[in-house]
Amino acid sequence: MELLGGVHRAQAGVIEQARLLLQGRDGAVLQADGAHAEGKALLVVRGGAVRIEGLTFRGARVPDGNGAGIRFERGRLALRGCSFLDNQMGLLSSNDAGAELDIEACRFGDAPVVPAGAGLTHLLYVGRIARLRVARCRFHGGRHGHLLKSRAAVNEVLASWLGDAAEGGAAASYELEFPNGGQALVQGNVIVQGAASPNRVLLAFGAEGEGGAPRPHRLQLHGNSVANLGGAPGIAVRVHDDRLASAVAIEARDNLFLGALRVPAPFDAAAAGNVLA
Repeated sequence: MELLGGVHRAQAGVIEQARLLLQGRDGAVLQADGAHAEGKALLVVRGGAVRIEGLTFRGARVPDGNGAGIRFERGRLALRGCSFLDNQMGLLSSNDAGAELDIEACRFGDAPVVPAGAGLTHLLYVGRIARLRVARCRFHGGRHGHLLKSRAAVNEVLASWLGDAAEGGAAASYELEFPNGGQALVQGNVIVQGAASPNRVLLAFGAEGEGGAPRPHRLQLHGNSVANLGGAPGIAVRVHDDRLASAVAIEARDNLFLGALRVPAPFDAAAAGNVLA
């Protein structure tokens, strides 16, 4: 199925097909202009195997403050070359234990300014699904909430940019959070905290405890560049192992930490190629 180029205004819908490929051609944009499906998102996806390519989702707003470009509820969803801009939530998933989400070469940015007390605007918020993979993506322009927050059992964040280095006024909280722990491979990324961030931790793991049934916990940081570009001193990684039911296995190697950052052990181990500069 193809969506022709141009701005498609006030169009929203639900995808329930067992298999579907939806391709945006020549810069196709879904511009909310007040429209939403089921009070949730521009697209609600609860099909089997769904792949979406080349679409921009912009301006989602719903009454409960969680308006997303996509609400992913179950099945397997693959995204390639999509953008999520100026949405209350870029992409928001359910807590379906069998769901899988694969995101590559996508952009998440420009979170809207919301009134105090009106909720958080996460660019990517993944519930307790089976697996999340994010590769070659860019996250920028966060406000109030986190750039990437995932409760998935297994997570891979690869070769992506997560930060607000060049975004005037941007003020994301965590750049990367795994609130219920799980298994997380964070490899080959640039993770940047701007001066306006209200939360000086860049990556948090296990801050909300188990959040459900016990699970194994493993955090691997390999070959990342982690930078604090100004403001108050930051904390590169915070692992809340005291809040989790089982121990966290940690691997940290070949990471570069830049700026005013406190880097706790073992992430600072020079013998494993980690460098503080």
